[in-house]
Amino acid sequence: MDSFVGNLSLTNRALLVAILVILTRPLFLSIYNLVWHPLSPIPGRKTWAASRLPFIWALIRGKIVQEIEDMHRRYGPIVRVAPNEVAYAHPDAWNDILQAKAGHLPFPKDPTWWAPMPGVAPGLVTALDHYLHAAIRRQLSPGFSSRALTIQEGVVHQYVDLLVQRWRETIALGHGETEVDVMRWFNYLTFDILGDLAFAESFECLQRSEYHRWISLIFDNLKFNGAMISARFYPMVGSMLARLIPASLSKAQKEHAQLVVDKVRRRLENTSQRLDFMSTIQTTIQNSDRKGGKGLPLNIVHSTFAEVAIAGSETTAMALSAALNLLIHNVDKMEVLVREIRGKFRGYDEITVQAVRDMVYLNAFLNEVLRLCPPVPWMPPRRAPEGGGMVCGKWLPGGTRVSITFTSMHREPTSFQAPSSFCPERWLPEAIENPNSPFYNDKRHAFQPFTIGPHSCIGQNLAWAEMRVALAKVLWTFDVAAPKDEKKWVVWESLRTFLLIEKKPIGVVVKLRAD
Repeated sequence: MDSFVGNLSLTNRALLVAILVILTRPLFLSIYNLVWHPLSPIPGRKTWAASRLPFIWALIRGKIVQEIEDMHRRYGPIVRVAPNEVAYAHPDAWNDILQAKAGHLPFPKDPTWWAPMPGVAPGLVTALDHYLHAAIRRQLSPGFSSRALTIQEGVVHQYVDLLVQRWRETIALGHGETEVDVMRWFNYLTFDILGDLAFAESFECLQRSEYHRWISLIFDNLKFNGAMISARFYPMVGSMLARLIPASLSKAQKEHAQLVVDKVRRRLENTSQRLDFMSTIQTTIQNSDRKGGKGLPLNIVHSTFAEVAIAGSETTAMALSAALNLLIHNVDKMEVLVREIRGKFRGYDEITVQAVRDMVYLNAFLNEVLRLCPPVPWMPPRRAPEGGGMVCGKWLPGGTRVSITFTSMHREPTSFQAPSSFCPERWLPEAIENPNSPFYNDKRHAFQPFTIGPHSCIGQNLAWAEMRVALAKVLWTFDVAAPKDEKKWVVWESLRTFLLIEKKPIGVVVKLRAD
């Protein structure tokens, strides 16, 4: 070997050293990550602590939520899931990461995960700058307020009633009962409501009983966007992947962007005085044009409403789908819920947002649905601020990625009794007030389905209204049951996550109520 090296020229020796460094660097970096990295004391799988690759592989396969859940169950509520990332299922993490504290803002969003795609302006979700996010939210907030919901209630009823009508028609064709795919139908419902409140025009999914082209484009892009975000950890791979984007997908992305532009333009040209999501933005832009002020730039408005179209509809549809899926496999809980709904309302038209708001078992049922089947099962990472920060009593170096998996947080054994069991009773007043209840010591503050802090879900009032009204009207009108063919049954925990949960048909047998 010595003679071989001795015969090499200086240039070739330098080249050999460079090759050896390239080949051995990953090995030495893995050893450093395992032994000397500041996060090395935190438990977790060694392969994940050594390299980012296992995390990315799980993400691409849609199994990231299940893998992190498995680690939490094995190693506890605080686990290391990558060389520079920690995942939390401890309830204190909500405040430590997402709330502002004396001296600093909430942990900033990690641009690797949150930044918009190249050439796309930031929106409400993807705005990395805290003050830009606050400015966008300030413009949107009036359209999501309690006052706005009172005005918007008629829109919710309009589309829920159309859903019920469509199911009635389907039952009539099925000679008394039929099987419906609730995943598809609830998406029709929530996208139509969203379209009306955001753009003053429905997507007409319920009218046509099919997805609008825009919605199909959104779903088609999700898996690819997850892969593109993963590639940001390896810039060379990302640039190569960008060159491999199929022409059909590039065309679809441009079509999607143009659809947003067209819908926003038509809404801004609409002179309706109805209070909806765009009202304040429209007024600000009009005043800016007249007075020479400065409203939100149009490209930010476009991005914001593209994001709202997904966040404001997909999550509620997923929650309603999970609710029906759990209902048909827990007949005892269904009987209690149906009895409460039909006992309270003599007529269908008595069901209103106000009337369902304080229904004890309905709210307990929906809380338990959101606990076991969170529509957004994983919160992409944030970063510890420059200089570091404390999370759950442990100091983290600045730049450390921190994340919360809703599924793991909501099923943490140290927070919830019977954590994987469907028990709406845990949310009833008796369970909260009676020390003899098995659920008395549940750490209910671990349950934050809409997150907390200045970045919490802006649309949670509307989401609750949609879920309560839709479920109440469906169960007042129909009897529901699981399909006889067990192959059609869906195990929620098996569904994959590609930024959002994958869509899989959920068959439910429906017929008009017997009594």
